Amino acid sequence: MKKPFDEDEPPDTPFDVSLRPPAFSEFAGQDKVRERLELLVAAAKGRGDVLEHVLLSGPPGLGKTTLAHIIAQSMDVNIKNTSGPVIEKAGDLAGLLTTLERGDVLFIDEIHRLQATIEEYLYPAMEDYKLDIIIDQGPNARSVRLNLPKFTMIGATTRSGMISAPLRSRFGMDCRLDYYDAAHLASIVERSGGLMDVPIDAPGAMEIAQRARGTPRIANNLLRWVRDYAQVRADGRITREVADAALAMRDIDADGFDEMDKRVIEALIYKFAGGPVGLSSLSVAVGEEAGTLEEVHEPYLIMQGYLKRTPQGRVAMPKAYRKLGLQTPSKAAAAQGDLFG
Repeated sequence: MKKPFDEDEPPDTPFDVSLRPPAFSEFAGQDKVRERLELLVAAAKGRGDVLEHVLLSGPPGLGKTTLAHIIAQSMDVNIKNTSGPVIEKAGDLAGLLTTLERGDVLFIDEIHRLQATIEEYLYPAMEDYKLDIIIDQGPNARSVRLNLPKFTMIGATTRSGMISAPLRSRFGMDCRLDYYDAAHLASIVERSGGLMDVPIDAPGAMEIAQRARGTPRIANNLLRWVRDYAQVRADGRITREVADAALAMRDIDADGFDEMDKRVIEALIYKFAGGPVGLSSLSVAVGEEAGTLEEVHEPYLIMQGYLKRTPQGRVAMPKAYRKLGLQTPSKAAAAQGDLFG
C-alpha cells in the first residue's frame, strides 16, 4: 500500500508555501516588477554589495512574500520573517536585527501596522545600520547604540497609503503588484498541478484561472478543492467539465462570484433600487460585516465594473444588472456614461 507521505518528511507542510516558486524564472506574471527586481539583484551581486531596501505593495495573495523569499534565494542570503503587529517594543526589533548577518533579509509583512515608536527606531537602522535603544527608565535610563551588519529590509503591505512618508522614503525600490490575467493564472495552476502530481489539462487550468479573481493564492486554493472533487467524483484528472462541476459545488460561478458577491449585487438592486446606499445599510442587508464587504468583496466587484463607490454610497453599474438578467435602468446607464465618458 502506498504511503500518503514520506515518513522522513513532515506531512503538514503548508499548501501555499509548498507551491511557491523558488526563483524568478518560475515566477509567473508581474513582468515589470520581476524584471526590476532581477536587475536590482544582478547589480548588487555584480558589485558585491548588499541589496537596497525594497517595498512590495498590493492586494493579498499576489506574491509579495514569495518575491521576498526569491530575492533572498537569489542573493544567496538568509531571510528572517516577521510582521508589523508582532513587533511591539524596541527590544523585539533589536532581537531581530542583531541576529542578522551581512546581506541578510529582514522581511516585515503588513509593515503598515508597525507602531510609530518602532518606525522611529527603524530609520537609523535602515539608513546608517545603527540602532539606539533605551535601557531602564527614569534616572537610570541610558541610551545604547548597537552597530548592525549591512542588511536588506523588505516590507510588504496591502495598504501602502497607511505607510508614513519618512518610512516609505527609506526604501530604495517601491514595487506594486497588480491582479493577474487569466493566462498567467492558468500557467500557475498548471505548475501547481504538476507539483501536486495532479493531471490537469489546459482547459481545466483555464477554467480555474478565470474564476480565481486575479489572485494566485485563490487559484491554488481552488485547485486544491478541484483536486479533491476530481479524486472522489471523477477519475482524478482535472478537465474543464470537472473543474466547472467542482466550482459550481462551491457556488463559484463563471465570473468568479461566490455566494456573498451575488448577495451584494442582489441586495443593492432589489432592496435599494441600485443605490446609492451606505456601506452599513448594505452590510445589514446581506448579513455580513461592513469591514469584510469593504476589504474582501467590494474590490473585486469594483475592479470588474459591477459596483462603484460614490460620496453618497454604493451604486450598481449596468454590468450588475446584466449579471442578474435585468434591463439596465436609465440612471445606471447614465452613471456608466459619467464613469467612462
